[in-house]
Amino acid sequence: MLPLFPLQTVLLPGALLPLHIFEPRYRQLTVDLVQETVPDRCFGVVAIRDTWAQEIEAPDQLHEIGCSTLLREAKQLPDGRFDIVTTGQRRFRILDIDTDAAPYLMAEVDWIPDEALPEGSEEAAVRLAEATRATHRRYCQAAWERKDWNEPDADTDVASLAYLLAADCLLAMPDRQRLLEETQPLRRLRMVCRILAMEAGFLNALRAVPTHTSELSSSMSLN
Repeated sequence: MLPLFPLQTVLLPGALLPLHIFEPRYRQLTVDLVQETVPDRCFGVVAIRDTWAQEIEAPDQLHEIGCSTLLREAKQLPDGRFDIVTTGQRRFRILDIDTDAAPYLMAEVDWIPDEALPEGSEEAAVRLAEATRATHRRYCQAAWERKDWNEPDADTDVASLAYLLAADCLLAMPDRQRLLEETQPLRRLRMVCRILAMEAGFLNALRAVPTHTSELSSSMSLN
């Protein structure tokens, strides 16, 4: 059984996820992780379908596919809250949810591996990886004022590359969920390339829109 932490975000494998823990049930989860009552210091992050939901009352409020995450750091604050840092690990499918076993949700899960790359696709994979890296750079240059993003190592495998390129980009939650659910590495990389190209074009178009001096002065007025 895997502890679940429903969130209004989608965690991708390899991505860092810092969390501020304040709810009593998730404080208990953090204690259980630190004390290794929970095996391997891992729990599952699963996105909430309705971003306005304040409380999970039924399993169908959650996406079926989530990502396990490993507790890396935990700092307890004087009032009992925690600041933690975790790293996304493996994709899973929720089979069943137990609401009684612990203060937090517990789930029976099935781990979802990637499909193998098609035979003879090595050269195409290299070209696609280079194109997606270039698109990622264009996106980051449009999104950030200075180079405060990280590029994955040159030897990053194709299966991991899409996740790492998408991790530091401000993608819509449905796009991130589709990336998480895609099990074919080349299709996933094409998805990232296409999404980042669209987002980079949108950001560049926004920057190209002129702003009139009168609009600037009126927006800065104290009145």
